[in-house]
Amino acid sequence: MQHKFKARARRLDSLTAASSLGLVCLLFQGTAVAAPNDPTLATVVVNGAQATEVQKAERELKKVAGQTAVVDNREIERGRAANAEDVLALQPGVFAQATSGSGANKISIRGSGLNTFYQGYVLGIKFLYDGLPLTGPGGTQEDMLDMASVDHTEVLYGANAFNYSALSLGGAINFVSKTGRTDPGNYARFEVGSFGYRKQQLSTGGVVDNSDYYVSVLHNERDGYQDNTPNEGQGIVANFGHVFNPKLETRFFLRYREETLTQGNTLTKYQLKHDPKSNNVPTGRRKDGSTLLGNKTTYTFDDNSRLEVGLGYNNYPLYNGWRYSATPQDWRSKDISLTLRYLRSGDTFLGLPSDSTLTFSNTRAYLADVKSHAKGTDIKLQETNYTGSRDTVFSLGNELQLGERTWLSSGLSFIDIKRKAQIEYTTGTNTSEFPNGVEYTEHDIAPRIGLRYQLTPEFELFGNVSRSIDPPVTWQLGSTGTPYIRDVRPQKGNTVEFGIRGGHGVFDGSLTVYRSWIQKELLSVVVRQATATQDQLVATSNGSKTIHQGLEAGLNALLWEGRNGDSVTLRQAYTFNDFHYRDDPTFGDNQLPSLPRQVYQAELQYRQDSGFYAQLNARAASSYYVDFANTLSAPSYTVWGAKVGYEAPSKKWEVFLDARNLTNERYATAANTAYDARGNDSANFYPGDAINVTTGVAFRF
Repeated sequence: MQHKFKARARRLDSLTAASSLGLVCLLFQGTAVAAPNDPTLATVVVNGAQATEVQKAERELKKVAGQTAVVDNREIERGRAANAEDVLALQPGVFAQATSGSGANKISIRGSGLNTFYQGYVLGIKFLYDGLPLTGPGGTQEDMLDMASVDHTEVLYGANAFNYSALSLGGAINFVSKTGRTDPGNYARFEVGSFGYRKQQLSTGGVVDNSDYYVSVLHNERDGYQDNTPNEGQGIVANFGHVFNPKLETRFFLRYREETLTQGNTLTKYQLKHDPKSNNVPTGRRKDGSTLLGNKTTYTFDDNSRLEVGLGYNNYPLYNGWRYSATPQDWRSKDISLTLRYLRSGDTFLGLPSDSTLTFSNTRAYLADVKSHAKGTDIKLQETNYTGSRDTVFSLGNELQLGERTWLSSGLSFIDIKRKAQIEYTTGTNTSEFPNGVEYTEHDIAPRIGLRYQLTPEFELFGNVSRSIDPPVTWQLGSTGTPYIRDVRPQKGNTVEFGIRGGHGVFDGSLTVYRSWIQKELLSVVVRQATATQDQLVATSNGSKTIHQGLEAGLNALLWEGRNGDSVTLRQAYTFNDFHYRDDPTFGDNQLPSLPRQVYQAELQYRQDSGFYAQLNARAASSYYVDFANTLSAPSYTVWGAKVGYEAPSKKWEVFLDARNLTNERYATAANTAYDARGNDSANFYPGDAINVTTGVAFRF
C-alpha cells in the first residue's frame, strides 16, 4: 500500500474524504458566533476540495477482499523514476528489479513467472493502461513500462484483479495516465546522472469547455554500467477527453515509443565481485515504434449503473539481436482488444444490499510472427506464425453486504484460450519428438469467493479462495531457436489468502498470508548460454505440482511531527517467499529458483512543511537458488540509498538529488535459470549498478 504521511491538520482532509459521501473532502474553518438571545445560527464557511484520483482509487480498492495497493506516481517523481523498479518499490509481495538500470525489468508478484526473465520479458501478470490491456497472447513489451506520464499505479494481487478480467497468478498492474484535468499547465523536467543517464520531458495539459487534453514528449538515454550497454528511447504520450453530457463521456489514448537497447551478458559470481563491468557477449534489441492506441467510453444510465467500453490496438515490433546476434530475428506483433465493464450498485438480494459487475475482455493477435535470418544477409532461416492466438474472459461478480460490518464477494470467470504456433518455413531439420506446429483451444472456469469483516473502525479482516489460469505466451511454444514447437499448456492454480489491514495512532499497514497449489506451472530453463556465434536458447515446459506460499507485511509509522507540519516517517515492507516442488520425480521438494526467499525494504524520511525533504532507504534480499537442482545460489545483498530535495511552496518548481548503492555493493539484480549447475560457478547473474547519483529539476509554468 502506498502511504503518505502528512501533518495531522492535513490528515483531516483524508479522513473526511472517507465520509459517507466519499466524494468531497470538507475542511471547516472559522468560528460560529451568535448574538445573545439570537436564535439564528451563525454562518459556517465550508471550503470543499474534490478527492484526487489516487484517493478515489484507494477507496475503490479497499472494497476488494484481498491484497491491493495504490502508488501515487507523483511521490515517486520526487526522485529518479526511470522504470518499474522505482514505482513498485516498497510493495510487499512484489519483486521488481531492472538489470543494469535499463528498462528491462524482472517483475513478479507472489512468484508469478518467477524464472521466465530473459532480457526483460515480464510474464504471469496482466498489465493495463487506463484499464485497457497492454498484455496480449504474445506477452508484455517491456519498453512500454517506462512510467511516462502516469498519475497513479494500481497493484492487484492474484485473483484480486478479478474486475480487470485478469486470471494470472500474479494478478494485474494498471497504470492510470495523467490527463488535462489531473495535470493541467505546462511542465518541464530534466534529469542527469551517473553512467551517462539523461532524461528530458516536456508536457502540457488543460481543459477547454467540456474537453481536456494532455500531451507529453520524453527522451532518455544511458551509456550503461556494464561495458558497451547503451540504451536510448523517445516517445510521446497523449490523451483527449470529452464530456458530451452528464451521462456520456469518452477519452482517446496514444502511447508511442522508440527504443534501442544493448544488454550486457550474465556473469559468474566471481566476475560479479571482481569484474562486474565485463561484457563479452552483448545482445541488442530495437523497437522501431511500439504503439498503443485506445478509447474508453463511459455511459451512465443512472446513479447506480454505468457501462464502460474500451477498444485497443497494440503494435509492438521488435528487431532482436540487431547488432550482435548471428541470427537476428524480426518480430511482428499486432493485437486488437475489446473490453466491456457493466457496474451496478444499490440493488438488493435476499433483502441485503448488493453490487454487481459484468466484465468481458478479448485480446486477439491478428498479426503475429517471427522471422530469423543469417547475419549480414537476407537469407531467411526460419519463420514461425502465431496469428489467431487469443485470450477471452467473461466474468460475473457480486458484493453482498451481509451485515453492518461484513461483506461477501463472489465471482465466476469463463475463459477461452486459443494458442497457435506454426513453423511456416525452416532450413533446419526436425529430428526431435516435437511437432512443427501446435494449435489448441481450451475452455475453463475460475471461481472466486471472498469475505471482508470490519473488526473495529480501524481494522479490517479479509480472506478469499480463488482459481488462477495462466496461458503460455505464444513464443514460449517456440520461435526461431529450434525447428520444432512444444505443446505447452496453461498453468492452473488454487489460492487461499488471509489478511488484516488498517491503522491505529501513528501506525498503519497490512499483513497477508497466502498459499497456492499449482499444476502445470510454466517453468523455463536456459538450455544454451549465448556465445559470440550462438544465441541464448531457452526452453519452457509444464512442470510437476508446485507450491507458492508466503507472507507479505507492510508497516508505516509517523515517528515525529512538529507543530509547523514537519514530520519524520518510516515505511517498511517485508516479503517471505516459499516456492517449491511437491514430490517431483527428479527434484523432490526442491526450492524453485530465481527469486529471493526474503526481501526487506525501508524508507526513513524527514519532511519540512516548507518543502525540503531528506530520505534514507535500504533494500535487502536473501540468497536464492538459480538452478532447479539447488546447487548454485545468488549472493544475498543490502543496498543503501539516500535522497534530498526541495519542492517550492508554490509548486512551481522542485529539485532533487538521488544517490543509490552508497556502499558500492556488488550484487546481482536478477539471474538466469539453469537446470543443474552441479555446484559450479557459471554465468547466470545480471550485475546491479555501482554507486550512482542522479539529480533533476522540474518546473511548472
